[in-house]
Parts: sequence; C-alpha cells; structure tokens
Amino acid sequence: MSIVVRFSPDGLTKETYDKVSAKIQESEWPPDGLDYHVAFGDDGNLKVSEIWDSREQMDAFGERLMPILEEAGIQMSAEPQVFEAHYIEKR
Repeated sequence: MSIVVRFSPDGLTKETYDKVSAKIQESEWPPDGLDYHVAFGDDGNLKVSEIWDSREQMDAFGERLMPILEEAGIQMSAEPQVFEAHYIEKR
C-alpha cells in the first residue's frame, strides 16, 4: 500500500534544502520505494511531501536521512503526517 507523507520542517530555507539535497544525492538517490518527492512553499517555510511504496521503505531511508538533517540543523515542527494512498495516477 502506497503512502503519502507530509513533512513540516521548522524554518526550512531554500539554501538549506539545496545543501541537504545535494548531500543526499551523493548517496543512493532516489531511494528504493520513493515515487515522488516535492519541496514547496515560501523560502524560510518550505514543506516536503513524498509518495512511497511502503512505510517500511520510508523508514529505512529515514535512518540514513536523519543524521544528515540533524547535521544541517533541520528540525521538524511535528511528526510527519502519513496517509494511505487511495489512488495514484502517473503520467
């Protein structure tokens, strides 16, 4: 069952997002199970939404991602929102 995940980092800027994104892409990117990754919103208030094939795949990537986020000083304002996808249509 695919899931949709919404992340709300505290005060995420485009500059910080771009630095972290470049570091993540040095390793396995995109990670196994990630269908979509979207960063959006105003500079200083970026949000991230993703669609994953499974919660287990998201959690496995999270183990690699969290130390990178912590090193960059990125903190979440709340736990991510996770929803089961009812329907996904790809182009």
